[in-house]
Amino acid sequence: MVKQSANLLLMIIGWLCIVLGVLGIFLPLLPTTVFILLAAYCFSRSSERFHRWMLEHKYFGEILQTYQAGLGMPRKVRRRVLCLLWLSMGVSMWVVGQWWAVLLLSVIGLGVSGYLLQLPTLEDER
Repeated sequence: MVKQSANLLLMIIGWLCIVLGVLGIFLPLLPTTVFILLAAYCFSRSSERFHRWMLEHKYFGEILQTYQAGLGMPRKVRRRVLCLLWLSMGVSMWVVGQWWAVLLLSVIGLGVSGYLLQLPTLEDER
């Protein structure tokens, strides 16, 4: 009973992360990559079917496979993520216009950038 409840909770969290990740494509403060990675983790612990679906997904399947294998991410993807991160952070800083928000977003952006830059990179084959 406890295992079923835990699996159900992880599946709900996984789907919530998918929704938040997709919303993060359009909303600057939601981190798409983090939510997709968290969804993959939740599904790996609760549903082999949904985990396999994510790994075979057209858009983020390859990225998840290389990340889970410890191979990092393609340089092209990392560049795109960093550009979109700082573009969305910059727009958010400009819209909010408060010094504390600029400081907070800068710290978050630097932390995420630092994490992405320390990941191993794959050479683009495309």
